[in-house]
Amino acid sequence: MGVATATPLARVFSGFPIEAFDFYARLEVDNSRPFWLANKAIYDHAVKGSFAALSDTIERQYGALHLFRPHRDVRFSKDKSPYKTAAGAVAESDGGSAWYVQVSAEGMFIGCGMYTMASDQLERWRAAIDHSRHGARIAAITADLRAKGYDIGAMESLKTAPRGYAKDHPRVELLRLKGLTMGRAHPVAKWMHTGKARDRILAVWSDAKPMNDWLGRHVGPSELAPPEPD
Repeated sequence: MGVATATPLARVFSGFPIEAFDFYARLEVDNSRPFWLANKAIYDHAVKGSFAALSDTIERQYGALHLFRPHRDVRFSKDKSPYKTAAGAVAESDGGSAWYVQVSAEGMFIGCGMYTMASDQLERWRAAIDHSRHGARIAAITADLRAKGYDIGAMESLKTAPRGYAKDHPRVELLRLKGLTMGRAHPVAKWMHTGKARDRILAVWSDAKPMNDWLGRHVGPSELAPPEPD
């Protein structure tokens, strides 16, 4: 007879406490290992713990959130500050888009999409943008998101149209992008310290559904093999 295993209880998400934003405000002033060690308990509870609780509440619908490591990669940077001054977490969709939340001293950023595209994704992206019907559809979707106050962008963009496309293409602005994201930055506000933060996050992700559905149909995940580790 087997022994029953208790199912872990989901953590309750009650927002990001004010200590999380204060932690990053102070880290910007003293980005040092002694500061981090002295305040690690605050990071573990107010930042890491809050993201874990948020993940529990959205995992069934969006998948688990993965919190990015707090340490910076300083190997090739003149800035040797050891810690990131923001905490971000991401969940990945089957269609290739990602759901993203970030907290910092300035507040919260909520967004999603394809931050950057691999070469095979870029090829499909540009072909879809060039298609009269598909391209017009994503142009209308991004225009609607802008009208709602969202920023549209990508990690990188070209200064002009990519090779093989006219510089006066009717959707050249989208062709120049090497990804597609939408999002909105919010300054620190009381709702962030309550469970209403979850509602605000889900509202942004809901608004992004037409964009992500389009990306899933016309771009999708990369089919290239992952790069070999260094």
